[in-house]
Amino acid sequence: MATEDPPEETTVSDRGMVTIPASLRHRLDIEAGDKLRWDIDDEGNLSVEVVKQRYGAFEDDNLKAPMGGDGLETHDLAGHEADPAFTKET
Repeated sequence: MATEDPPEETTVSDRGMVTIPASLRHRLDIEAGDKLRWDIDDEGNLSVEVVKQRYGAFEDDNLKAPMGGDGLETHDLAGHEADPAFTKET
């Protein structure tokens, strides 16, 4: 989608690195860890595709499962089975 804004320009470093202008990073939602996929068509035109790398069990806050409690308690009983504080009351 073309805009009326003039094209952004960056310089390639001696190590082949470039900086993506902040305005483009914001507009395309590019974050650290995302990848860029480079391709050249038969006419020699370069295209770049943003590949989102958003991993993590709780990346989408809406998918968090309620665990109960206030989040400060622990449920690790390993090694404490003989401790009366960790036994099941009947």
